[in-house]
Amino acid sequence: MAEDSSTASEQPAPASPPSHSHGNDGIVKLAVGAIGIVFGDIGTSPLYAFRETFAGHHPLALDADHIYGVISLMFWSMMMVVTLKYVSIIMRADNKGEGGSLALLALINRNSEGRRWTTGIVLLGVFATALFYGDSMITPAVSVLSAVEGLAVYNPSLAPLILPAAVTILVGLFAIQSGGTSRVAALFGPIMLTYFVTIGALGVISIMATPHIITALNPYWAVMFFATDPLPAFLALGSVVLAVTGAEALYADMGHFGRNPIRVSWLVFVLPALMLNYMGQGALLTREGYAALESPFYNLAPVYLQLPLIGIATLAAIIASQAVISGAFSVTQQAIQLGFMPRLRIAHTSASTAGQIYIPLINWGLMTMVIILVLSFRTSSNLTAAYGIAVTGAMFIDNVLLTVVLFRLWKWHWSGAVALLSVFYIVDGAYLAANLTKIPDGGWFPLLIGLIVFTLLTTWSRGRKLMIERMRESAMPIPVFVASAANSAVRVPGTAVFMTSSADGVPHALLHNLKHNKVLHERVILLTVKIADVPVVQDETRCQLEDLGRGFFRLVLHYGFMQEPDVPAALKRVEGCGQSFKMMDTSFFLARQTLLPSARPGMAVWREKLFAWMLRNAESAMEFFRLPTNRVVELGSQVEI
Repeated sequence: MAEDSSTASEQPAPASPPSHSHGNDGIVKLAVGAIGIVFGDIGTSPLYAFRETFAGHHPLALDADHIYGVISLMFWSMMMVVTLKYVSIIMRADNKGEGGSLALLALINRNSEGRRWTTGIVLLGVFATALFYGDSMITPAVSVLSAVEGLAVYNPSLAPLILPAAVTILVGLFAIQSGGTSRVAALFGPIMLTYFVTIGALGVISIMATPHIITALNPYWAVMFFATDPLPAFLALGSVVLAVTGAEALYADMGHFGRNPIRVSWLVFVLPALMLNYMGQGALLTREGYAALESPFYNLAPVYLQLPLIGIATLAAIIASQAVISGAFSVTQQAIQLGFMPRLRIAHTSASTAGQIYIPLINWGLMTMVIILVLSFRTSSNLTAAYGIAVTGAMFIDNVLLTVVLFRLWKWHWSGAVALLSVFYIVDGAYLAANLTKIPDGGWFPLLIGLIVFTLLTTWSRGRKLMIERMRESAMPIPVFVASAANSAVRVPGTAVFMTSSADGVPHALLHNLKHNKVLHERVILLTVKIADVPVVQDETRCQLEDLGRGFFRLVLHYGFMQEPDVPAALKRVEGCGQSFKMMDTSFFLARQTLLPSARPGMAVWREKLFAWMLRNAESAMEFFRLPTNRVVELGSQVEI
């Protein structure tokens, strides 16, 4: 395994935030794009959320009071969790325009150096990221399965086709990832617009038959629900929260569309369409009762429209799944850059869009787990038992991160911050507690996935830090090496670039090359790639060069955590160290570490073995840093951790 020469920068180079200033036409276009990408998860919730409150693992009695109470809970959950918490508050906490748990964590970490509580906050942020992977497995399974289940509503004889159809769609979805989705992404917005218009219109038709259902938006019904049936109301929260799953996607995808377009599309279009549909489903159940409970979503449509509705809902579910898969790729890339995950092979699927990436290991791993989920749980109702814990866990952790932002970064007055945070903690705490009751019925799955991923992320981060510390301890000071080696070694033509994870001391690869080959190149570059806690570092601040004398130079390349290092491209811009770089005259030297067991305190033995396994299977530094394949030399070294 070649030495990992990327490390989080303690002093990130300045970066300019991406501009999200657009005219009215630009906002409209971005808002339509956001509808197609950002709102797929929360947009497909009507397929199953309302049904599960009355037919799920903790079913409610199907009467008017409960129907009105559930609609009221859903509406005010959307207002408090989505509109107030994410759209109005958390989306202001952007990291140079980027959002998401890791981006927020990097923002906090950059402004909290030396704080005693920083380690705990980092671990919480990493655990929220780990929970996301559990959510990214369940979302495609439950979305596609619940959409295809409409076949049984349309014609019960088609029920045996549901599982094969769902598996076929999912396999096809993951299979096309390697080719990229840029060609079909342009259709996502119009398809989701059509979907939201359709479900909103179906809701309006049903509401017109039972107009009184509109009064369910009054918070009185939610309060009375808890006052008259406190335990059933609490357990119902485990299903009601399904209506707000996907709320974090608004924040995570902020960097793609900007804050205002997401707000506009949510408030003007998505929220009204969702609530019209939920009220329509409630109105339908008040009229027809249990006869419509099998699928109040599909039963809103007359029989002759159910088949087209199944088609548009399936397309929406595919788009929702695509957004989650793309999100998993993006989060993985951020985790790699921030030092929480070993290097993985990342392929670009679009020449024009930097965010269009494909990570084979993540893609096929997700596909395997999604297929296992579908075949194991078999129905969307069973899957919803596993759904929610990962989402509510991540939402609760976001509250903790928001607490730090309000008090430490934004310097809010304690009275206003405590009042706002109290609402969020109570609401999200209640949702999390209600979902914990679903652990025996499937909720254990996302927790298990989250624990496994959390262990992998923290083991890699800790092991990498230990390895760098051990290598730094044994490193020779540069001035001593330059003075002794420059005169004694034979100098040969050309440039040697030695990749090193530390900007201090002599790289192991340089020592080994001198020991075995007994030569030094005319120009020696000690190169370190540093990943800053900002999404983007501009080209003009990319390079930091220091002349060490006698043909030796220390070069540090700075990148943001949303950028991919390209060493040859960066070297072409370097000035001040002699002639320009020519790849045919440049050799890149990498150190390949072999870990040895040590009695020194570091990590538990099993974690050391896990780290060693991850190190062996990480992507080659040659490919990760885009080094020319015929100009790389690897030299082995042994490290104790």
